[in-house]
Amino acid sequence: MQLYRAVQNVFGQLAGSLCQLSPEEYRNPCETLSGHTIGQHVRHIIELFQSLENGYTAGIVNYEQRKRDKAIENDPDLACRLLTRILTDLARPDKPLLLEASYADAAPGSSGSSRSSGPMTLSSNYYREIAYNLEHTIHHMALIRIGIRDTGSRLVLPEEYGIASSTLQYRRECAQ
Repeated sequence: MQLYRAVQNVFGQLAGSLCQLSPEEYRNPCETLSGHTIGQHVRHIIELFQSLENGYTAGIVNYEQRKRDKAIENDPDLACRLLTRILTDLARPDKPLLLEASYADAAPGSSGSSRSSGPMTLSSNYYREIAYNLEHTIHHMALIRIGIRDTGSRLVLPEEYGIASSTLQYRRECAQ
């Protein structure tokens, strides 16, 4: 499946960069990431895919109910192992899913109070959610690229690291 190969390629790039970072570079706040860490971005990527995996059987996916596991933020080796596990479990048949999400209605000037009518559900499917997570991963990898530069690391990333496939295709067409 083309989608699976795309995730495999992107995860390979991500894991390759994590293996070359020191634990300190992975977990130290980056000024250019507004004080966030590379590890926090990696955790976010992993937990979106875990949410999809966890919701597959029941047919309901809720990305808001992520665990937010600090161990993933602090341990690049654990993150690499989880990326491998996710990729192994990703090859499943497509099926309809419900995406569950809550959107609070905060009134302007309400000093943070919010009302919510509860979670809403949207129709989706497994492959569509993989595609969403893939694009979201690429977006976070663009931020991770900036964070890596901020660490002072001499790590050289692939040219396509953190760049959407449509952008890469567009660049190739413009170069001709």
